[in-house]
Amino acid sequence: MTHFRIAEAAELLGVSDDTVRRWVDSGLLRAGWDSAGRRLIDGADLAARAVQNARTPEDPGAGASSARNRFVGLVTAITADTVMAQVELQCGPHRVVSLMSSEAVRELGLHVGALAVAVVKATTVMVETPGTSR
Repeated sequence: MTHFRIAEAAELLGVSDDTVRRWVDSGLLRAGWDSAGRRLIDGADLAARAVQNARTPEDPGAGASSARNRFVGLVTAITADTVMAQVELQCGPHRVVSLMSSEAVRELGLHVGALAVAVVKATTVMVETPGTSR
């Protein structure tokens, strides 16, 4: 099993060490001890807490779609020329960047501060683990 120290768990969850300690003390997150007396959090428990903490705004356009990855967020930047545009969204803790036509940006009425939904449909998703390579 994978275990994480308090500081590692805090970094992965995007909260302070003290927040993780409070969650452990209040029973929201279980922790054990290593042989050196440091608190350790089980990776599976940490993953469950990460899922619970991942709150996203209600998707205003959720309907029938084969795309399962929908990220609601705010437009934070638009870089456009006469043909193409790069649109950046902040969706919770995630930055999502989309390339589209400048015409699409105008038709969608996108502007910095606008609410938008990034819909991702991919046939390939790569997953890496730290420290491993082939």
